[in-house]
Amino acid sequence: MSEPIPTVERRAHPRTTSDRWQTAITSIQPNAILVRGYAIDEMMGRLSFADAVYLLLMGELPTPAIGRMLNAVLISTIDHGVTPPSTLAARTVATSGAPLKDSVAAGVLAFGPHHGGDVESCMRFLQLGLGLVRDGRSLPAAADQLVDDCVRGGQTPPGFGHRWHTRDPRAARLFQLALELDLDGEHVQMIRAVEVGLAARQPEIGPIPVNVDGAIAAICADLGFAGELGNAIFLISRLPGLIAHAHEERTREKAMRQIDVSRHQYDGAHERRIPESRR
Repeated sequence: MSEPIPTVERRAHPRTTSDRWQTAITSIQPNAILVRGYAIDEMMGRLSFADAVYLLLMGELPTPAIGRMLNAVLISTIDHGVTPPSTLAARTVATSGAPLKDSVAAGVLAFGPHHGGDVESCMRFLQLGLGLVRDGRSLPAAADQLVDDCVRGGQTPPGFGHRWHTRDPRAARLFQLALELDLDGEHVQMIRAVEVGLAARQPEIGPIPVNVDGAIAAICADLGFAGELGNAIFLISRLPGLIAHAHEERTREKAMRQIDVSRHQYDGAHERRIPESRR
């Protein structure tokens, strides 16, 4: 049996005489705000947003390498055009004249097992393979077993395949960074082994590339995130994109339109390079 992805651990804290409940996240006192023990005004300008997210979710500051890795993960899924269900939901509500917050909330509610929820599914899938390794299988043999089980069941492994990309550039870059930062642990190694196993079956099943959800799943698992926090990372990442789309819909398009994504046309900036000073 595989080891399950850790779920939220609920510990029974002893009650005080005043029967107060406990939180270990943020302390609020007059003129003082401590996030996991760190003064928020000292965090400002010193920590990146990714550093602060890691601190909030995991309880400790990340190493510079982990902070850089998480920052890349957050950027990787910040937006993916007008076609995702969450973006369509946000724009559809926005065209009704609803407030920005309601439009964005509709987009968040559109996340599900097939959109944004594949991260946790892939983390569990990789844990299943690693369970086989702990039981004595080699990494390639465990990966082949996972692939065989999926093929026999007529299923695509979670974290693989994409309706747009035959090679997901986001996944490739995340794996490259994980290697450069020495953060490619056992989950990354397992998903790369599954990728090799799928490639060997390509004449039978066709190309099925690892996608950004799979890369995020493997990397977040190696960073120690629980499964549902892997999904949360996707939510945090995509929120700015939903805001941008809802705002554009409200300010650029006519109200109460029927949104047909097959008729959309991009008219933004042409491809441009990040300035050397930012690299």
